Amino acid sequence: MGRRPGLSVRVKLTLSYAGFLMLAGVLLLGAFGAFLLQQGWLRTNAEGVWQRTPGTDFVVGFAPIAAAVLVFLLVFGLLGGWVLAGRMLAPLTRITEATRVATDGSLSHRIRLPGRRDEFRELADAFDTMLARLEAHVAEQRRFAANASHELRTPLAISQSLLDVAHNDPTREPGKLVDRLRAVNTRAIDLTEALLVLSRADQRSFTREDVDLSLLAEEATETLLPLAEKRGVTVETSGDIALAHGSQALLLQLTTNLVQNAIVHNLPERGLVRVSTGVRPDRAVLTVENTGEAISPELASTLTEPFQRGTQRVHTDQAGVGLGLTIVKTITHAHDGTLTLTQRPAGGLRVTVELPRASPGAR
Repeated sequence: MGRRPGLSVRVKLTLSYAGFLMLAGVLLLGAFGAFLLQQGWLRTNAEGVWQRTPGTDFVVGFAPIAAAVLVFLLVFGLLGGWVLAGRMLAPLTRITEATRVATDGSLSHRIRLPGRRDEFRELADAFDTMLARLEAHVAEQRRFAANASHELRTPLAISQSLLDVAHNDPTREPGKLVDRLRAVNTRAIDLTEALLVLSRADQRSFTREDVDLSLLAEEATETLLPLAEKRGVTVETSGDIALAHGSQALLLQLTTNLVQNAIVHNLPERGLVRVSTGVRPDRAVLTVENTGEAISPELASTLTEPFQRGTQRVHTDQAGVGLGLTIVKTITHAHDGTLTLTQRPAGGLRVTVELPRASPGAR
């Protein structure tokens, strides 16, 4: 934004200090003059001419001194105001310099303003906190971009290798090549769609409405029932009506990802998945827990990171693209909710999603 140059804050504060000091001096002299008038040291005749009194000589002699005092107050106010304004605005100068450094792309710089808490130090601490969050967010986005590029490159590289093999060996059976290319292409499409869902949820470009999480849980369970039967996993759904306020499409994606994740990463035989819904004060709750192998707290804390996969995840069917729980986390945060992952003592994982509850009179 283009602005015309103006006086700096330091100059304005200096003039203000000097002006108030001069005003105080003038008021003091005015009060002294009023006192002299009251005591009769200064008076006029009927024509309005000042009469000579015993105090006239005192007033005449004091006038130059009063003028000198006013001049001294002016100079002292300007110099003292300039110094005081500089000391008061020094923290603001450091904040401005830190802002310029951050504008140039360096987010690692911190102000770390010393001293006791005041308005400037609260502003500096808030700015440092903002820089820390921005730095973490930028680093996360860079890691995500690098991982996404790698994940997208993998199916393309595989496709290129398959095509090269077919080109060098014309006698190779085309049916197997087509099947493998279809599988690789499907994975690339799934990954691209997952990235689009992440982008849409992260930008919060969706319409909010009242959504019943219990209906979404039933729909996701019915959709994934063939997968559960194939893997020998029993899915149980229970709970009450839980009205959340958000996007039905995104919340269905969230529920489907959680149920699919619970089915895929389960016991090889007689696995169990429990899906339940409920309400808490101002919150609608969705809980998905599954049996499975024991998960360490360190691994559980990283499962929502992009392209993070646990033990043996890459080699299983329906392994996904490594963005299932990342999408869940992004959708949850886009709805101002909370996501909690807890390892079960007997093995497996419990995932709890709490979302803002719809108003009581919504339906």
